[in-house]
Amino acid sequence: MRKIRVLVCEDSFVFRQLLVRNLEKDPMIEVVAVAGDPFEARDQILKLHPDVMTLDIELPRMNGLDFLRKLMPQYPMPVVVISSLSDKVFDAMHAGAVDFVAKPLMTDKEKLSILLERDLPTKIKIASTASISNLKKMIHTAEQKLEQEASQYGEGRVVAIGASTGGTEAIAKLLHGFGPDVPPIVMVQHMPAGFTEMFAERLEGECRIHVREAKNGDKLEQGLALLAPGGDKQMRVVKTSDGYQVELKAGERVNGHCPSVDVLFHSVAQAVGDKAVGIILTGMGGDGARGMLDMRDHGALTIGQDESTCVVYGMPKVANDIGAVMHQEKLENIAYKTYALLKSKHN
Repeated sequence: MRKIRVLVCEDSFVFRQLLVRNLEKDPMIEVVAVAGDPFEARDQILKLHPDVMTLDIELPRMNGLDFLRKLMPQYPMPVVVISSLSDKVFDAMHAGAVDFVAKPLMTDKEKLSILLERDLPTKIKIASTASISNLKKMIHTAEQKLEQEASQYGEGRVVAIGASTGGTEAIAKLLHGFGPDVPPIVMVQHMPAGFTEMFAERLEGECRIHVREAKNGDKLEQGLALLAPGGDKQMRVVKTSDGYQVELKAGERVNGHCPSVDVLFHSVAQAVGDKAVGIILTGMGGDGARGMLDMRDHGALTIGQDESTCVVYGMPKVANDIGAVMHQEKLENIAYKTYALLKSKHN
């Protein structure tokens, strides 16, 4: 099998050597070049045409974000950003990066080991499968802003969303299509701890609905989207005497993830049943597929992002293949379809 050819762009010599040494331990990865700044990276890209680039945000001569903005329109390629805790990663996703990994302190041996041995090699392999044409579409897709009468939906509606690779942009574009009338939303986006709070705050400032990182016991409310926090807790929806709330409990990884889309979707199936709408967006693997099938079996309506707009058509494909998806839609149509299904279900 042909190895994935990787360019490492990182200004720190010590960290760069650490990345190269560990990546080359993986039999599926070959580091074909290194670069200390964007200008060196540009030359290596034109010369060697790597399959994937890892890119630090903080670089000399030009920062990684500006480089990405210049690179993607002219030479689109899969990029995995390596970043310390900063909301700049979401600018990078908007500029066309496939995914990101958290950059730990060199003194944090445990997190450094996880990055080098598990997270970064995995993200590179996923990035190598990303649809470049869809990355370009994601940057330029127009938003649809819709609004309906909240009373048309009836009581007790809940929208559950799951996403992974490419999901930060997909979720942003989807939520931009909703108005404050939308029923309560619960979401899982595979993302490291700390970044979920930043992502929620960013969405809160951009969208017409309220968005925040979920806390244990938060009540589900109209016009509010709750994002599961990254880390070691699974998020579930539970029924209460006057509606629904989220429950966050420490738990094992499910399908390799904590939080897991499957865990959320299974809980929505049990608590909300036929009043729910499930949406599965771009991402690698099968997390969320079984949970969505459970939702459908309990009468919920389900939507899967179609292949033509996915950065990675993994999670929606698995869900569709097992019969969990009732409607496949382009990303730009999902908000409209959600409103239509909510209205039709009530009527």
